Amino acid sequence: QVQLVESGGGLVQAGGSLRLSCAASGRAFSTYTVGWFRQAPGKEREIVAGIKRTDSSTYYADSVKGRFSISRDNAKNTVYLRMENLKPEDTAVYYCAADRTNVVVTSTSGWDYWGQGTQVTVSS
Repeated sequence: QVQLVESGGGLVQAGGSLRLSCAASGRAFSTYTVGWFRQAPGKEREIVAGIKRTDSSTYYADSVKGRFSISRDNAKNTVYLRMENLKPEDTAVYYCAADRTNVVVTSTSGWDYWGQGTQVTVSS
């Protein structure tokens, strides 16, 4: 009973920054644990970051620690992914996912709701 819409993707040069947004319609985001996943050409979809429903504790993949930051604004029903010092290997379609359980699951099968994705392309 929730729809997710990603935005903020685009083309940037290596070393640049982007902020992705995941906006929810329907019930408030405060009832959902939310994750960001990405899928690069020819590769499997992988988790990037997650933020829990109850205490907003976070998870980050080793490849993005220190560069990406996930946050949420429950009043706006929105989750953000701030990406800094982007690298060409970050190029992928980025997806927002949500589930009502109070845990960040690293596999794609553990999530009930998905957005359509937003393209991030990092040149050079």
